[in-house]
Amino acid sequence: MYETDFWQLIDETRDAADGDPDDQAEALVERLVQLTPDDVIDFARLFEARFQRAYLTELWGAAYLMLDGASEDTFDYFRCWLIGQGREVFEGAVHQPDAMAELVADFDEEEDGEAEDLGYAADEAYEQLTGLPLPDLGLEQPAGPEGEPFDFDDPGEMAKRFPLLWERFGE
Repeated sequence: MYETDFWQLIDETRDAADGDPDDQAEALVERLVQLTPDDVIDFARLFEARFQRAYLTELWGAAYLMLDGASEDTFDYFRCWLIGQGREVFEGAVHQPDAMAELVADFDEEEDGEAEDLGYAADEAYEQLTGLPLPDLGLEQPAGPEGEPFDFDDPGEMAKRFPLLWERFGE
């Protein structure tokens, strides 16, 4: 599976689900079980690589602001949701987290920003196809987020780092 195929699956399932993360996860499993087990592993590897790529302190700060707080688990689910938004939103957010103010203009903190089940879609599809758990993907897990830590609870710091998001979500 190529990266373009990966993003096409993400886009098609998001569109089929009308943007609902839970429905997108179900649609993704339905699509993945139509592929070969090797393709599902490739998809899982591509997903995990993006998930790890988004493990950035700066992005965590943006998620913290958008969601009015974000634990480590919440940030994991946010990163799954971010991948589910498609390549343009994902790449834009990774490169400039403050750009999410415009990239996800219709963001609703009550409904958006969490897509835990997307992170398990490949596992579920692989198990349905083979009866076995998804094998280890061979990707090293980072010890912590990339980037210098800063105080997510400091309004001045958050406003300075994320002026666009602060305008929308700040206090």
